[in-house]
Amino acid sequence: MTSRTIKVLLAEDQSMVREALAALLGLEDDIEVVAQVARGDEVLAAARAHDIDVALMDIEMPGATGIEAAAQLHKELPAVKLVILTTFGRPGYLRSAMESGADAFLVKDAPAAQLAEAVRKVLAGERVIDPTLAAAALAEGANPLTDREREVLRAAADGSTNAELATTLHLSQGTVRNYLSTAIQKLAVRNRAEAVRIAREKGWL
Repeated sequence: MTSRTIKVLLAEDQSMVREALAALLGLEDDIEVVAQVARGDEVLAAARAHDIDVALMDIEMPGATGIEAAAQLHKELPAVKLVILTTFGRPGYLRSAMESGADAFLVKDAPAAQLAEAVRKVLAGERVIDPTLAAAALAEGANPLTDREREVLRAAADGSTNAELATTLHLSQGTVRNYLSTAIQKLAVRNRAEAVRIAREKGWL
């Protein structure tokens, strides 16, 4: 328990969810939500402007994901503690969040008291991880896809042809085809659509 007020930044693109979280945390005597943003690419500037202690971030946001924003904050403001809060309880997201420097990973249906306690714990130097997700991540194993394979799969999610992907990613069509083929093989699926679906379900994209 800390004797001073913990300054928190909330990054969540759904305004109703963000405001509800702010209201719940505002009920705590030792926590103050000093900044709110709706985009991942606004997190760093807001964190700097408000000299925050803890950043509480959703994963799915425009501009940059919560995981990308966490990695940037961890690099630029290493003293800020990072809490990822998400609807998507996917093992791959947990692993990516931890690799980005996150101190806590919780799902949004966790009780409000648990969230407030997680904020206090990370400030005290502890790591807080949803136990069900932790077990699932261990069982799932590491993401088998390389960064380049993930990039090509993400770009292919909208149904783009190999030629379109090659233009977008500045690669040759043969290289695009090879990356997609390798990803499909690693995920043991039949086509790129299935590869995208499986990778998303596991939180690997």
